[in-house]
Amino acid sequence: MVDQMQWTNALSTRSSLEAAINDVVEQVVASLTAPADLGLVFISSAFMSEYTRLLPLLAEKLSVPVLIGCSAGGVIGRKQTGETEEIEAEPALSLTLAHLPGVKIRPFHILAEELPDSDSSPNAWIDLVGVPPSPVPQFILLSSPFGSATNDLLQGLDFAYPGSVVVGGQASSGFMNNPVGLFCNDKLCREGTVGIALTGNIVLDTIVSQGCRPIGQPLQVTKAERNIILELDEKVPLMVLRNLISSLSEEDRTLAQHSLFVGLAMDEFRMNLHSGDFLIRNILGVDPKAGAIAISDRIRAGQRLQFHLREAEASSQDLENLLQEYQNENENTSQPSPVGALMFTCLGRGIGLYGQPNFDSQLFSRYLHDIPMGGCFCGGEIGPVSGRTFLHGYTSVFAICRSLGE
Repeated sequence: MVDQMQWTNALSTRSSLEAAINDVVEQVVASLTAPADLGLVFISSAFMSEYTRLLPLLAEKLSVPVLIGCSAGGVIGRKQTGETEEIEAEPALSLTLAHLPGVKIRPFHILAEELPDSDSSPNAWIDLVGVPPSPVPQFILLSSPFGSATNDLLQGLDFAYPGSVVVGGQASSGFMNNPVGLFCNDKLCREGTVGIALTGNIVLDTIVSQGCRPIGQPLQVTKAERNIILELDEKVPLMVLRNLISSLSEEDRTLAQHSLFVGLAMDEFRMNLHSGDFLIRNILGVDPKAGAIAISDRIRAGQRLQFHLREAEASSQDLENLLQEYQNENENTSQPSPVGALMFTCLGRGIGLYGQPNFDSQLFSRYLHDIPMGGCFCGGEIGPVSGRTFLHGYTSVFAICRSLGE
C-alpha cells in the first residue's frame, strides 16, 4: 500500500485552555491513520496570559517531531461539523497535523540581528536557514510584527531560494502593543520569525487575494524618490488623484476617503493590466504644497501604477476569480489533489469587512470541497505576487498542500 500524504485540522472554542487542547488533540489524532510529522497551532489572543502553558500542555497529549505556531487576534479551523470557521476576538485554538511521507521538515527561529547584510551572497542565507536551494524548498513563516525585519527576510529568501514558495503571516494580538507568542517545538518566542522549510514530495499552491478593484487608468511614474511619487505622467500626482476622484461616482468618492490604495504593476511589459497584476500598497500621506504622494513601498521612475479601492464586493469578487482560476487549472491537469490548506488573513477582513463571519473560508470551501484548513488572522500576510514574496495588508493568503506526484 502506498504511503499517502494526510492532513487534518480541528478547532475548539472552549474557554479553558486545557479543555481546548483536549478537544483538538482528540479530534486530530483520531482522524490520522499514520504518525504525524508536522503540527501547526494557532492560539487566540484571548489566551494571552496562558501562552507559556500551551506547549507543555500539548506535549502531555501529543508527540510530533516538528511543531510551529503563533498567537492571533482570530483563529481559523474545522469544527466537528466539518465546516471551517473563523473565530474572531474570542477564545479558540486551531491544531493542524500532517503526515508527510517523502518530505524533509526543517524548523528554524531567526532573529532580525541574525539576518545577513543586503550585499551578502546567497550562501549566507542558506547557512542561516540550514537548507540547500535544491531540491527547491517550500517555506511557512510566522513572524513577530515588531522588529522582526520581515521584509528583509523575504527578500533574502527570494534571493537565495529562487522558485521557492514562501507563505505565512505576522502574529497578532488583537490589540495594539499586546505581546504576541511564536511557538517552535518546545520553545515560546517573543520576537523574530519561526518557520519551516519543506523539501521533497510536497507542493504549496498559493492564492493571494488582495481584495481591491482598480479605478481610472494605469499611470507611469515619471519622477520619484524612495517611497515618494513626485510626478505621474509628468503631472503633479495630487492633481492627477484629485481629478480621478472627482470623476468617480458618489459612492466611490466616499469610499476613496478611507479605502484608497495604490497598485504597483508587477510586469514591466504587460500591456493589459488586471487586478492580479498589481501589488497593493497603502498611501501613507500627501504633501499638499508639492503635490507629492507617499506610499508604503519604494517606487522608481518608469514604474506603472493604478489607484485602487477596497470594499467587500471587490474583495469577494477578487477571491472568487482566483478560486475559479485555480479550480480550472486543476481540472485540466493530472496533478495530485489537494489534501489540506492554511489560511492567513488580515485582521481588517472577516466580519469587519464583510459584515458576516466565515466569508473567505466559506468561499474557499465552495470551490475546494472537504479540504481541512487551519490558519489565523494576521498583522500582515506573507505570499507571492508575480513570483516575488511580499508582506501584505488586508489580504487573504491560502497555501494549498498536495504531493508532488510523479
